[in-house]
Amino acid sequence: MRFFALPLILAFSLVAPPGFAQDDGRPQDAPPAPSRSAPRAVTLDSLFERLAKAGSEREADGIASLIERRLSRSGSDTADLLLTRAGKAVEDKDYPLSVELLDRILTLEPQWAEAWYRRALVFYMLDDPVSALADLNRAVELEPRHFGAWTALGHLFMASDEKAQALAAYRKVLKIRPQTSDIETIVSHLGPEIEGQDL
Repeated sequence: MRFFALPLILAFSLVAPPGFAQDDGRPQDAPPAPSRSAPRAVTLDSLFERLAKAGSEREADGIASLIERRLSRSGSDTADLLLTRAGKAVEDKDYPLSVELLDRILTLEPQWAEAWYRRALVFYMLDDPVSALADLNRAVELEPRHFGAWTALGHLFMASDEKAQALAAYRKVLKIRPQTSDIETIVSHLGPEIEGQDL
């Protein structure tokens, strides 16, 4: 059954990098490290702290882009290459191939939140909201600060008319990334609408 598409498409424009494929180069501000995982976690913590304190939406967007680049690297060259290929498959509208590639990635890197998030987006494109929801839940379980996944969850809940759950997801986004005017607008309208209902 086709469900309301516009809200989740908005999620793509808010949180999915253009073309779905990622920049393979390390950002200039990333510290060199013999082990990718430990310094990256510290860097992510620092970036998320900066994101929460951003003074403007423009500043927040820049920090969010850096976070997205960090989240888009698994630590495995093979998995990262497969993610690029999965993104190319999405650009070519070959969604089944993209899912197949993302399945392989998740076999290699089952703790990689970004891969779960990306596969959820492709499941949405395949009109499979149940699988998309499951993958988004897994993404935020692995990385509770994944504002893209929380945004997409909010839109999925809105599409299925589960407005209280949508509001809770959107509020998670604003805790992580307060300077997000589109989500602020949704929350400002949705909050009063469900006032008094049990969450």
